[in-house]
Amino acid sequence: MLAIGLMSGTSLDGIDAALIETDGEGFVRALGFVGSDYDDSDRALLAAATEVALAMATPGEHPAIAAAERLLTTRHAAAVEALLSKTGIARDAIGVIGFHGQTIAHRPDRGWTWQLGDGAALAAVTGIDVVGDLRGADVAAGGQGAPLLPVYHRALAGDLARPIAVLNLGGVGNITFIGEADTLIAFDTGPANGLIDSWVEAERGLRFDADGALAAAGRVDEIVLTNMLDHPYFDAPPPKSLDRNDFTIQPARGLSLEDGAATLTAFTAQTVAEALRHLPARPLRLLVAGGGRRNPVMLAMIAQRTGLTPEVTDSLGWNGDAVEAEGFAYMAVRSLRGLPISYPGTTGVAAPLTGGTLHRAAAA
Repeated sequence: MLAIGLMSGTSLDGIDAALIETDGEGFVRALGFVGSDYDDSDRALLAAATEVALAMATPGEHPAIAAAERLLTTRHAAAVEALLSKTGIARDAIGVIGFHGQTIAHRPDRGWTWQLGDGAALAAVTGIDVVGDLRGADVAAGGQGAPLLPVYHRALAGDLARPIAVLNLGGVGNITFIGEADTLIAFDTGPANGLIDSWVEAERGLRFDADGALAAAGRVDEIVLTNMLDHPYFDAPPPKSLDRNDFTIQPARGLSLEDGAATLTAFTAQTVAEALRHLPARPLRLLVAGGGRRNPVMLAMIAQRTGLTPEVTDSLGWNGDAVEAEGFAYMAVRSLRGLPISYPGTTGVAAPLTGGTLHRAAAA
């Protein structure tokens, strides 16, 4: 089946749209990818909705959230059109869209997670069936609702020697451990790019630390780093997951721009090292996807603190920018087939569980 996956991450940088052909099991063929950036007004609207959502005890209605959802759905529909145009694939050849939406609050401890995005409207506009709300069933069943990518990481890893680990460095980092019997263990490692992005935006109005240049020019403040690592999350056993806003840049206040960037980058690297302690065996390889793979300073710090050499997934022929979006296309196909997308070892759900809500284009 041909499937499109749509992903808008917690970094609020833009939308990834990927096209794959898959059976939802071991066969995956990547066919196309487009990325589109949010502009400053888009980011401001999504950030405002996130701020409102984080203050709520349970998901509810608010004008800022409604406006953000309309914007988000419109932008995702445009991403689908751009992908179809780029690949030349006919609309009626696409079997399903896997629609992640935008996480504005993740509170599995309260029994909910909130991803903005109107799946029915997206199906109506694109004329393609949409599977959305891919996290909800897992949280309702007592799981963390994250991470969900491990099932796709396992498919991509194919015949690679086990045990192996796939590290995704987005706004939040997460790691997938694939054992010798294809068993899956996964959890969020901690903030990845999120705190660094917030730091350079607050201090200099930048979107991110390009190539880790600011961190490279700074010095790690070991006292601040130690204080940040003194958090119960890192000792808690998996499965576990984070909201992007569970950590803040406040501990770095008072540092120079460069020293703050260096310290927060070291924090990300050390959280990966802490995560390895929770794995049942040391992985033979550490494969890295997500935007953080482009930060050579972060990768060098991860290597120094873990003793493993990070390998960018692009070196294996994977598109490191597209992996998350591809994963949601893959999960949408699995959802249609009633196959599990989350497992006890990945989200803590009691038994392997499928998920997602189907919105038919003809009925939308």
